[in-house]
Amino acid sequence: MGEVSAGLGALLLELPRDCLGTGTAVALGPPLRTSPEWVRRVMEGAELAGKILSTWLTLVLGFILLPSVFGVSLGISEIYMKILVKTLEWATIRIEKGTPKESILKNSASVGIIQRDESPMEKGLSGLRGRDFELSDVFYFSKKGLEAIVEDEVTQRFSSEELVSWNLLTRTNVNFQYISLRLTMVWVLGVIVRYCVLLPLRVTLAFIGISLLVIGTTLVGQLPDSSLKNWLSELVHLTCCRICVRSLSGTIHYHNKQYRPQKGGICVANHTSPIDVLILTTDGCYAMVGQVHGGLMGIIQRAMVKACPHVWFERSEMKDRHLVTKRLKEHIADKKKLPILIFPEGTCINNTSVMMFKKGSFEIGGTIHPVAIKYNPQFGDAFWNSSKYNMVSYLLRMMTSWAIVCDVWYMPPMTREEGEDAVQFANRVKSAIAIQGGLTELPWDGGLKRAKVKDTLKEEQQKNYSKMIVGNGSVS
Repeated sequence: MGEVSAGLGALLLELPRDCLGTGTAVALGPPLRTSPEWVRRVMEGAELAGKILSTWLTLVLGFILLPSVFGVSLGISEIYMKILVKTLEWATIRIEKGTPKESILKNSASVGIIQRDESPMEKGLSGLRGRDFELSDVFYFSKKGLEAIVEDEVTQRFSSEELVSWNLLTRTNVNFQYISLRLTMVWVLGVIVRYCVLLPLRVTLAFIGISLLVIGTTLVGQLPDSSLKNWLSELVHLTCCRICVRSLSGTIHYHNKQYRPQKGGICVANHTSPIDVLILTTDGCYAMVGQVHGGLMGIIQRAMVKACPHVWFERSEMKDRHLVTKRLKEHIADKKKLPILIFPEGTCINNTSVMMFKKGSFEIGGTIHPVAIKYNPQFGDAFWNSSKYNMVSYLLRMMTSWAIVCDVWYMPPMTREEGEDAVQFANRVKSAIAIQGGLTELPWDGGLKRAKVKDTLKEEQQKNYSKMIVGNGSVS
């Protein structure tokens, strides 16, 4: 028995220690990989991932977040933009060399599918004044109708602006094709940079900026109304908007800062994208007026209104419209409150034009501070086609673009003149913004994006024609 016991003891000593006392059968053969080794490797992987994440966040905090808080730049974005400009200029030269001249002329033409005769109705129907209706008049209206069917000047304002030269983004290469291997390699490198380097960085910044905005405004909203609350609210809005602009590699050039909107006034601007708010708030805070949204935008709106007297309304509700008018009059009566930011077009236009300004913003009185915003589509398309993309999809497209580059012009304040009604005042402000921003001025309502033409617009054209026939006046 002693020899048997000694033999069993020797056998047990040769077995892995982890197998002792487990109550499981042990197969003879080479030792198995033990579970602690697998756990150790997992822990090492998690530790490495933690170090990478902490290093990433430290770099983001040190080189982007902190400069954003203080409104300074370390020059990194400027270097990036210089490299980007040189790259796109080189790509443009390569495309021009590899593309037939006829194709270049076709793509660079300022006209669309058809060449329009922009002469007014008076000139188009010249010689008819003072005479009765003639059947030949039908040809003028038929021509205008066919032009509108082929390519009307309203619908094309709700689609992305066409580029003269390709900006190395896949979404804009409809009119461009394979040119050379070198250009293709640059495009591949650009895809890697945008999706593997810039996108993670931008998503990180956007998440931090939006989270801080929601949390910060919610906390500030719990404070009683005081000068401290107003100061904290402005600090949160400025800081978070600057972070969000950095998440889009935003490069903004502000002009005529001496005309920045003052407290107690109304700031009106042309509307291209929801980021118009970020672009303007980076340089100063505003009390905003706008349409109620759902999803991510709705979450942000509900948080912001807790800290600042923003006005969100449902356009289809008549009672909301009356409430907005009342709130606006009360707001501008207090010269200590932030200027109100309004986009009178009521919808996003593709930054080539300025459409009809709703008169409501110009009926309440007060000083109007016009602001013109013009984006450079060569670096990224800022236009939001809300009927095609939701907010998350739109932001993803923005974050995979090269950058968002725009110019902002502050303009001298304007007031309603004696004998001028709200519509005339709105048109005067719209014309000033269009001229300053180099945009096309259109009389059409942006609501045509989702609605049919009103009968009043049709009747207006009929009245203009009748005036010419009877000779009682000229068409304005």
